Amino acid sequence: MMYYSRRNFLGTAILASLAGHAVASSAGSYVPAGPKSGAEKGKLRLSFRPYDLQLRHVFTISNFSRTTTPVVLTEIEYDGVTGYGEASLPPYLGESQASVMEFLKKVDLSRFASPFLLDDILTYVDKIAENNTAAKAAVDIALHDLVGKLLGQPWHKIWGLDKTKAPSTTFTIGIDTREVVIEKTKEAAPLYNILKVKLGRDTDRDMIEAIRTVTDKPIAVDANQGWTDRNYALDMIHWLKEHGVVMVEQPMSKHRPDDNAWITQHSPLPVFADESFQRLTDVLKLKGAYTGVNIKLMKCTGMREAWKILTVARAANMQVMVGCMTETSCAISAAAQLSPAVDWADLDGNLLISNDIFAGTTVVNGKLTLNDAPGLGLTKITAQK
Repeated sequence: MMYYSRRNFLGTAILASLAGHAVASSAGSYVPAGPKSGAEKGKLRLSFRPYDLQLRHVFTISNFSRTTTPVVLTEIEYDGVTGYGEASLPPYLGESQASVMEFLKKVDLSRFASPFLLDDILTYVDKIAENNTAAKAAVDIALHDLVGKLLGQPWHKIWGLDKTKAPSTTFTIGIDTREVVIEKTKEAAPLYNILKVKLGRDTDRDMIEAIRTVTDKPIAVDANQGWTDRNYALDMIHWLKEHGVVMVEQPMSKHRPDDNAWITQHSPLPVFADESFQRLTDVLKLKGAYTGVNIKLMKCTGMREAWKILTVARAANMQVMVGCMTETSCAISAAAQLSPAVDWADLDGNLLISNDIFAGTTVVNGKLTLNDAPGLGLTKITAQK
């Protein structure tokens, strides 16, 4: 298993954690929200429920706006220990709460003797149906949280990473009027070391100039495929660099790979694939076309594949960014476990909502701050409906 290669603790830690555990497991099934019956000893039990995230502000990118994000929350229980997971479902991903729950009903854990069979379990989950990447991530994240708790270690330690090397996270300012952008910037600039701006409309320069009336802090830009002419896009990138922008995501449509590659080759700033990049098999296809890739758990099926993507991208001499959707602290803390190994982090999804039900990775002086609690380092803080 990739996660544990070159790790001497595997034999002793897993054997100690499994001591006395039975090897039978049960089928995953839908369990409505509410009081749960106790899991049978030595059996895996999957449950899930829908939940709607409420955004603090209207969130606008190049082609749509929204005030909520639907998610599905998952739990995998084993011998009284519970791992938490999440599927975040922004509209453009093509998944819904209904489709995720329909997929999760098909997940049968009874064929696996132990939660430590991570690779076997997640390979099986991936093969249940095509796509459904957020649904698969919901299982992956909960399973990683569970296994980390059984091992008594957070995943950044299991992966051998130094949490003090976690980078600053960007904080996103969506497309809005000049007045609102200025107000949002005044709120965010004192708290974050780097801002992220959504562009891709005819107000791009106005957005940057509005921010620059408030702060000179570095800015990351995400065009969300909004630019339609490669010469215009390159001119914009040169202008953005003059105004303190440090990196650019997805300048043009993912369906125009040659134009994006041309932009990257001529750009004075690093250019990252977002919509153009989904899963592990895409990494080497994008070498040379982009400076780096933006890993999102909801698109790559979770933490197992994210770690593999990081390894392959580094071998290909590509930069790596870890990003997110609008998510609770569950999925954000899962992605944050990887953050000490990346170049850029955009893990602010939990900071944009008003009804988070977890506490986990925090942001201190603009920097991602991981704790040493086992698994994802989560605490469930409320039972909001």
